Order: sequence, then C-alpha cells, then structure tokens
Amino acid sequence: CSFIRSPKGFPKLKNDTFLRAARGEETEHTPVWCMRQAGRYLPEFRETRAAQDFFATCRSPKLCCELTLQPLRRFPLDAAIIFSDILVVPQALGMEVVMVPGKGPMFTEPLKEVEDLLKLRQKVDVTAELGYVFQAITLTRHSLEGRVPLIGFSGAPWTLMSYMIEGSGSTTMAKAKSWLYRHPEASHRLLRLLADVVTDYLVGQVAAGAQALQLFESHAGHLGPEQFQDFALPYIRDIAQAVKSKLKEEALPLVPMIIFAKDAHYALRDLAHAGYEVVGLDWTIQPQEARTQTGKDVTLQGNLDPCALYAPKEKIGELVKKMLEGFGTQRYIANLGHGLYPDMSPEHVGAFVEAVHAHSRHINKH
Repeated sequence: CSFIRSPKGFPKLKNDTFLRAARGEETEHTPVWCMRQAGRYLPEFRETRAAQDFFATCRSPKLCCELTLQPLRRFPLDAAIIFSDILVVPQALGMEVVMVPGKGPMFTEPLKEVEDLLKLRQKVDVTAELGYVFQAITLTRHSLEGRVPLIGFSGAPWTLMSYMIEGSGSTTMAKAKSWLYRHPEASHRLLRLLADVVTDYLVGQVAAGAQALQLFESHAGHLGPEQFQDFALPYIRDIAQAVKSKLKEEALPLVPMIIFAKDAHYALRDLAHAGYEVVGLDWTIQPQEARTQTGKDVTLQGNLDPCALYAPKEKIGELVKKMLEGFGTQRYIANLGHGLYPDMSPEHVGAFVEAVHAHSRHINKH
C-alpha cells in the first residue's frame, strides 16, 4: 500500500467534542477517553491478540484498526487512540525489541557505551520504517466512519532514550540517568536524533489521518527539576514547534497536541508554555492546583487514579463528580491519570465513561 500524503475522502466527523475541548471551545459535555483503552482488560482484545507476537500485531494495519475500534463498540468514548507502541521508534532506528510474556518489552542489545550510538540509523525515512503505523491510521480513520476523532502518539525523547539504555522497564532508570551525568553531550546527541525522528513520525501520522497527537513523557518522574529542564523540556518544546511548522509547510491540518509527562508536577508551569494545546495530568495532583499552575490558556486532561476503577460503580460516580467539580467542565478532557490495567472490569470502565457524560451535562445545565 503506497502511503498517500493526505488521503482525502475521510468520513465527516460526527462527534467533535474532544477536539473542541482540546482547542478551548465550549462543549455540551466533558469529553472522555482512556489511556490504554484498547487493551488487555477487554476479552475481545485478548482473543484478537492471542496467536500473535505483540510487535507483529503492531505491524498489521488490519489488527491495529480492529483493536482501536474494540473499546468504541462497548463505550461511548469521545476519542479513539491508534493501537501501537512507543517502542516502534527505537525499532525504526535499527534496535531490536522483543515483547517477553509476563516481563514486557526487552531490547536484545541496549545502548551501553557512547560508541553504540554509531549503530543507530542517523537518518530515518519514517515512511519506509513506520509506514505500517500510517496505514493503520488511514484504515482506522475510514473504519471509524466519523464516529469520533482519532489520536496519534509517540513517546518523547527522554522516555525513549531511557528504554534504549535500560533495555527494559526499570524502577530507578539508573543506567539511563548515569548517561545524563557522565555523557551529557552524547545524551543530547541521542535526544536530538530522537526528537527529529519523532517530529517526522508525528507529521506523518497527521498526513495519514490522525486528528490529534499525544506525546508521552512516561518517565518524567525519574528526573529531578534540573535534569528535566536540561534533557526533557527542550525536546518537548522543539517537537511541538517543529511539528506545527512542518504541518503548515505541507498544508496539513494543524491538529491539537497533548503533552503527558507522568509525575512531572514540578514542571507543569513550563509544560503549559511548551506549545501544546493540552496538558495531561497523572493522579498525584489536585485539579485546582493544576489549574493554578497551568493558567487559562491550555486545556487539562486527566486525572482519575486508574485504581479508582476497582471501586464499586457508585463510588466511581462520586469520584468522577468530585473530579469534574475540581477541574470544571470546560477546557477539560476527562481521562485516567495513567493507562488502564489488564485486570480491570470493562463494566467499571463503562461506569467511568458514563459518569463523566452524566455529571458534566448536569453541571453544565445548572
């Protein structure tokens, strides 16, 4: 399938609540979606994925489309997010990543020495290396039939770098952080390479049909404020700026962008001025505090503790109501403070989504 610069003829969007909230326009209800909404908590997801290797699934546009649509068949979500993984970017740079059952992603040869940077592709043709994601986006955008907008995403440079050096998840990120202290120049070289690839990748996703973009700085919490200022924030800013200028150059839609830096409440003020329309929040900050720090010019997204979904359904409703009262129903997108966990009940996810719609409509009326 040849990748077309901007496939026309997409179905007309019927529910643009999420996009309006992202741009700061008024909405009748607060839009809601969930990180990892296409996931192992759904029996149909486990069935679809059963026989397939994880990354083989990521490389199949048809399977990615099916997995992206599954939660929308169950819940009245206001957005879809393409099924993929942040580690497709290190793969595009030439690194091998395998998904080990029960352990998660593992790099067969993580970066150990500065010289290892020479093994990475210095110029990445994103269409050649990641075209399968673009095809999945185009197929899904058509298959959604305009029901809700489709979100594309990428990992942010520091988060990707930390995986590439650690070789897997880590509780301390000590190997990756030691690079920041021991090899600052090489670290910046790697982060710059990643920022350039992520920029092209995100622009390609919009060309393929993504209507919003989220950048995941999932490992922000491992950095202190100073290291975040030096090694994460500049690249987060650069990506927003570069994506927007390339979209303009290529006459592509200027889509809203979301930055989600987990555990980076020390940097909310900076993130609010980093060039993103939406700042995503984890559950470790009070809604009012987040509003105070980010000001009036960005939309906030978040931030119910995912574990709240283990509570009885009526309790979920109460927590949602309190969250909506804290954030207000406008310039706000409801979400969890992180992704759904595999053992969560789909019924409780449904209760969360319905509570957001019901309570926000009620608050807006009164």
